[in-house]
Amino acid sequence: MWVLAESFAGKLGHNPSEIDQEPMDYKAIWNQPLFQFGDGTTLTVSLLVIALLVFVFGLLASGLISKLVGRRLSRLDIAPDNVAILRRLIYIFLVLITTLLALSLLNVPITHFTFISGALAVGVGFGAQNIINNFISGWILMSERPVRIGDFIEIEQSRGMVEHIGNRSTRIRRIDGVHIMVPNSQLLEQVLINWTLVDRNIRTSVLIGVAYGSPVRLVEKLIYQAIGEIDDILREPAPVVAFSDFGDNSLVFETLFWCRIVSGERELRMVRSDLRFRVDELFRENDITIAFPQRDVHLDSLGPIEIKLNRDG
Repeated sequence: MWVLAESFAGKLGHNPSEIDQEPMDYKAIWNQPLFQFGDGTTLTVSLLVIALLVFVFGLLASGLISKLVGRRLSRLDIAPDNVAILRRLIYIFLVLITTLLALSLLNVPITHFTFISGALAVGVGFGAQNIINNFISGWILMSERPVRIGDFIEIEQSRGMVEHIGNRSTRIRRIDGVHIMVPNSQLLEQVLINWTLVDRNIRTSVLIGVAYGSPVRLVEKLIYQAIGEIDDILREPAPVVAFSDFGDNSLVFETLFWCRIVSGERELRMVRSDLRFRVDELFRENDITIAFPQRDVHLDSLGPIEIKLNRDG
C-alpha cells in the first residue's frame, strides 16, 4: 500500500511525507470566493460569516434593547398597550437596521435581491396566509384599540382579562385562572364583548326572593340599606331595586348596581357576595323570610283516604 502511495506521489512530483506535513491554508479558506455577481462583486466566506454574526447579534441586541425600553416606559404613567406598541416598533426598527447592515457587509447590490424577494414574497403569501392575517390583525388591534391590555372581555363563552397582545395571538387569563391563546384575527372577525371598552364601570345584578306575605316596601328599603353599606358599589349611576316578578315560590326582587372593576370577574363576585351577606343579616333582624321552593300536593279521590302511621320504624 505504501509502495502505491510512493509511486503515485512520485508521478505528481511530491513525497508522501511532504503531503501529510503540508499545513492547511486557513487564510485561503477564509477568502474563498463563493459566488460572483455580474458586476464583478464577489461573495467570500469571510463576508458571509461576518454578516451572519452581525445579523444574529443584532437580533439578540434588538430584543434586549426593546425589553429594557419597555421596562423603563412601564414605570412611567403610560398605558400598557401603548408601551407594547412602542416596544414593538423599536424592535422592528432595530431589526431593519441590523438587516441593512448585514446586507451592506456582503457587498451585494440590492438589485440582485429583486427577483429573489419577489419569489419569496409569493411563496410566503401562499404558505403563511393565516400567520400574515394574524400579524396584520395584531397591528390593527394595537392601532384601533378595540381590545387593550387590561380589558375584561368575553369571546366564545370565555371571559377573562387581556394580558398580552402578540404578533400572532392574544393571551387572555380566564376567570378560572386558565390562560388561553386567541388568534388576533378572531378578535376582529367574531362578536366580542368588551366590558371595559369605555370605562371600568360594570353593571351587575342580584336576585332576591322573599316569601309571599312579606312587607314588600320594607324589603325594598332593607335592600337599599344593604347597598348603601357596600363601599365597592358606585353611587352614580344610582342603584335600582325593582320588584321583578311574582314567582312560583317567592316574590322576586332584582337589584341593579354598578361597580368599578380592576382585576375582573372575581371582584364582581365578591361584591355580590358581600351584598347577599348583608341582605341576609338585615332580613333576619326584621323577620323577613328568604323564600325556598315549596310544593302543595292535592289528591283527588272518590272516597276517604285511610292514613296509617307506622311507629315501628
